[in-house]
Amino acid sequence: MSQKDKLLVHIDALYRQALYLVKNENNAEDLVQETYLKAFRFLQDDKGVINEKAWLFRILINTFINQYRKGKKEPTLVDFDSIESFHELIEEEVLTSTIEDAAKFDELLDSDVKRALEELPDDFRMVILLSTVEGFSYKEISQMLGCPIGTVMSRIYRGRRLLKEKLANYAEKRGFKEE
Repeated sequence: MSQKDKLLVHIDALYRQALYLVKNENNAEDLVQETYLKAFRFLQDDKGVINEKAWLFRILINTFINQYRKGKKEPTLVDFDSIESFHELIEEEVLTSTIEDAAKFDELLDSDVKRALEELPDDFRMVILLSTVEGFSYKEISQMLGCPIGTVMSRIYRGRRLLKEKLANYAEKRGFKEE
């Protein structure tokens, strides 16, 4: 199996993380595409990679951060008259696809859990998703985010504590009681 084939195995995990970061399917697809573009460019120089998944996630996160910073610097200008007719054409299609996408996501997580996770600050949500959902070690997350392992551990602990507080009523309704 070639190095590029080994990288493509992780496309679904990268897409899930990108979707959590940008909260939009098209932007998530663009982010994953940009990640693979950068990864393949790096591999053209016949350089090897030891932990492909962690390396790809690092590229994804750095790309997201760079795009976010760039977007903050550049104001968005829109001519409403030029997009008004286009908006009317796609409005119904967007409503339909949004409902279908939400249904798929709701299958994975109960709405209360999903909402609690989305309400977490980005730093806490990201480390919880990387550790719990994607199964990365503290060391790998530390390398991806470029912060000390202690910071990762602290964010996971504090993020889980925040989730516990947000989901206390949810757990009680389902028969879980803290002892």
